[in-house]
Amino acid sequence: MKLAGIIFSNIYDDTMGDLTRHRTVASLPFGGRYRQIDFALSNMVNSGISAVGVVTKYNYQSLMDHLGSCTEWDLNRKNGGLYIIPPFSTGHSTVYRGKIEAMACALQFLYRTPAKYVVLSDSTVICNIDYEDVLESHVASGVDVTVVCNRAAPTFAGERRDLAFRMNGNVVTDVLTGCEADKKLYGSMGMFVMEKEKLIHVVEDRVAHGFFHFEKDYIQREFINGTIEIGVYEFGRIILRNEDIASYFKNNLRLMKESVRSEIFNSNAPIYTKVRDEVPTYYGTQAKVDDCLIADGCTIEGEAENSVIFRDVTIEAGAKVRNCVIMQGSHIKRGAELNCVILDKEVTISEDTFLSGAMTAPAVINKRRVI
Repeated sequence: MKLAGIIFSNIYDDTMGDLTRHRTVASLPFGGRYRQIDFALSNMVNSGISAVGVVTKYNYQSLMDHLGSCTEWDLNRKNGGLYIIPPFSTGHSTVYRGKIEAMACALQFLYRTPAKYVVLSDSTVICNIDYEDVLESHVASGVDVTVVCNRAAPTFAGERRDLAFRMNGNVVTDVLTGCEADKKLYGSMGMFVMEKEKLIHVVEDRVAHGFFHFEKDYIQREFINGTIEIGVYEFGRIILRNEDIASYFKNNLRLMKESVRSEIFNSNAPIYTKVRDEVPTYYGTQAKVDDCLIADGCTIEGEAENSVIFRDVTIEAGAKVRNCVIMQGSHIKRGAELNCVILDKEVTISEDTFLSGAMTAPAVINKRRVI
């Protein structure tokens, strides 16, 4: 039995504000040197999936630049490999509104793949998962669709789930969409396993009837009608849900914890990313660094504390950075102070500038701005 994969790269762009103004949520930088799609793609490759379709919508130039030939994921192959699936590629005159319409763009990919089963994945959930275990559970249960879920208390007030389940033992008793997070509920991780032929039928039928939302128009609707069997695969390890700017910021800083890093970056199932040959980070004689995650190619001569710092960042002497996410190529000049700030790529912070947000509402500075 073979698995194919489909990754949705744009579904949650609207929740990330300025961070996805010029990029997909899948290509959003995370964790110092990665993009969010690296985690979904690496999970599939580590699970033996060799054919992956990435469904795009708009602003996907940076995503294509990052993926390149997909050598790092061993997907530059004659049989299978990675397929970029843009909008309008199959004659549709409008961009998709939900996952069902997105998969309608991917039907040619599904028709051609020899895989019997398909994994569907969002690119906003960061974890390290083996889909072979999920497939084994799906096949043994004989259900129509298996949903990967977890049970966890909300990480911030008002956190919501696109899809959640109430269970009685192994039996689903209720399906909820757009509900508030609750540790008693099984919250979907945006990962699904289905038989390929079943998925094709669902997509063709739902599109023909004007439906476009996978969770509401298929899973919830069919459950209410009593015409679907749902399996829930509970994932018990650490996951990071980047659902909006606040959670994205918090989850970057959670990587400071060794317990979180060891779960996400498992040496037995590596997270792959685009390789860049950079010199090691330079630390000046007056530099002070405490509890930071710092990529290569940086120049650190000031102070940095509890921050995630991407490649090629410069922090001049006298500058102070605390509780920040500093993306690639940014330059923080002498005397500047930043606290609870997200700097997008190639931002310049002028001398003696003070910027501060809050842990629940970080200040976001757009790409290539000079402040």
